[in-house]
Amino acid sequence: MKTATFIIFFSIVLVVYGAVNTYIFIRGLQAIPSGSPWKSWFSVFFWLVASTFILARVLERVYPSLLSGIITWIGSFWLGFMLFFFLAVLLIDLARLLNSFLHFIPASFYANLTHTKVITLVIVLGLSVLFVTVSFINARIPRIRELNLTISKPQANPGELTIVMASDIHLGTIRKANRLVEKINSMDPDLVLLAGDIVDEDLAPVINNNLGEALCRIQSKLGVYAVTGNHEYIGGVGSAVEYLEKHGIRMLRDTSVLIDNQFYLVGRDDRDKPRFTGKPRKDLEEIMATVDTAFPVILMDHQPFDLAKHATMGVDLQLSGHTHHGQLWPFNYITNAIYEVSWGYQQIGNTHVYVSSGYGTWGPPLRLGNRPEIVLINLRFTN
Repeated sequence: MKTATFIIFFSIVLVVYGAVNTYIFIRGLQAIPSGSPWKSWFSVFFWLVASTFILARVLERVYPSLLSGIITWIGSFWLGFMLFFFLAVLLIDLARLLNSFLHFIPASFYANLTHTKVITLVIVLGLSVLFVTVSFINARIPRIRELNLTISKPQANPGELTIVMASDIHLGTIRKANRLVEKINSMDPDLVLLAGDIVDEDLAPVINNNLGEALCRIQSKLGVYAVTGNHEYIGGVGSAVEYLEKHGIRMLRDTSVLIDNQFYLVGRDDRDKPRFTGKPRKDLEEIMATVDTAFPVILMDHQPFDLAKHATMGVDLQLSGHTHHGQLWPFNYITNAIYEVSWGYQQIGNTHVYVSSGYGTWGPPLRLGNRPEIVLINLRFTN
């Protein structure tokens, strides 16, 4: 069943990826003047680059090396260029379609069609390079998002707790953790929470480059806790969890723990667990049955679903990630439509909810329309 699901999913991805690239290729080829030797060079170069993303996913699994790393970087950047090329070509074709009815484009625009096509091609290339450059720089400048929250519970010990939360780090060929750890330690946290997708799909680059070593340097008075995300399951959850626990991360998998006799921390396995393992994750009701909700309760659940339901079960603070808030515009419109909270803070009943846009990136090392972040939560307990 799992194999069939993977084959179907991978086939759909390949079809969509191939269709988008073919559309861009055809329109790009049409923009090059007839008889130009650049047509042949363009064809070869385009499909070589377009194939790198798929090739990289295979090489990272079977032959992690310097070569696979280079191809991964090229393929990841191509995903960004592909998006901007696709949007540009789509807008051009929509404008042409509308013009056939409304005739708003001056006839002089078509006087020298070859010249117009070349100019359009140069503009599209220039703008795409600009957007990719800005997105790359933006993705490398995380911000600290600070929240001041209060939880009132009968059994709460009055005081304050400093929590640093990060999600969607995606450790791998593209993303390292040294800067993240430095920023976390600079905030002198009482507790560090990692809300899933700590590693990317493939664990091999993480192991080969000893990326977990940085995680061992996180300094936290009450420890470092994490939950699984969908990417831990994509790459093999058993190996990912074992690796993270060996490097100082305590994984909470459908369980709870009373910390310092002050508050409960509840961690759920990712909701994609059944898809990858064929086994269900525990219902939150079952996990909460062992939790004394007279104490403050903090829940980590990677994907921000069922927020209103969780708010009725004694959860005081839910921390999630997963959405990346779309990562690249205009995908934020899609995540806004799918999730009750795509990014940011919201109070639902007596429950504080925060969905992080994430620290790292998946696919292209780019962000546009949102910022990577680390969340600093100053949590005050009262009774």
